[in-house]
Amino acid sequence: MKNYWLISLISFCFACSDTNVSKIPFYNEPDFTPHFLSEADAAQQITHRIKPFAFYKQDSTLFESKTLQGKGYVANFIFTRCSNICPDMTAQMKRIANAFRGNPHVALLSFSVTPWIDDVKTLQKFGTKYGISSGQWSLLTGKKDAIYSLARRSFFAEESIGYNKDSKEFLHTEHLILVDQKGRIRGIYNGTLPLEADQCIEDMKALLD
Repeated sequence: MKNYWLISLISFCFACSDTNVSKIPFYNEPDFTPHFLSEADAAQQITHRIKPFAFYKQDSTLFESKTLQGKGYVANFIFTRCSNICPDMTAQMKRIANAFRGNPHVALLSFSVTPWIDDVKTLQKFGTKYGISSGQWSLLTGKKDAIYSLARRSFFAEESIGYNKDSKEFLHTEHLILVDQKGRIRGIYNGTLPLEADQCIEDMKALLD
C-alpha cells in the first residue's frame, strides 16, 4: 500500500500552491497513483467510477447502489467465518460508523467474499454479534462472480495485483476503500490498523465539507 504520510506531504505542497486543489487525492488506476486535482480538473481527468450494483443486505432487502448517490461511503470485503483480519477490520469499521452515527450523508458497506456461505440470515447473525446497524451499515451478499468483479475492477480492492484475477481465485484483502459522493475512489487504508481508520475518518470529514 502507498505510504499515506508521503501522500499527505505531497498533498500539502499542492494545497500551498493552489487552494483549489483537493487535499484528498483522486484515484483512477488500480496501482493507486494519487492525483491531486481541483474539482474542475477532476471532472475532466478522473474517469473511473464504481459501477452500479445490487445485492441483498442483512435485513433481506435489495440494496441498490443508486441509493448511494450524494453520499460518501467506506467499503470492505469480509467473510463471516474469517478468524484473522476480518474481526479487526470489522472493529475499525465500527469505529468509523460510530464517528458518523446518524449522518445521512455517510454509509458503510461490507461485501461477503463467501456469498455461498454468507446468506442474509448468516449476515444478520454476524451483524447482531458485532452490533451493526442495518440502517447505515449494509452487509451485502449475492452472486460470487458479481461481487468479485466489482471488488477487483471497480473498487481495486487488491490493488493492481488483483485487477485481472478471475472469480476462481479467492479474494482476501484488509483494505478499506473510501468513495466520494460522485462514486470516485478517494482513499485506501489498512483496515486492521486504528491509525489508518482514524485517517479514513478525517478524510471522510474533509469530503463532507
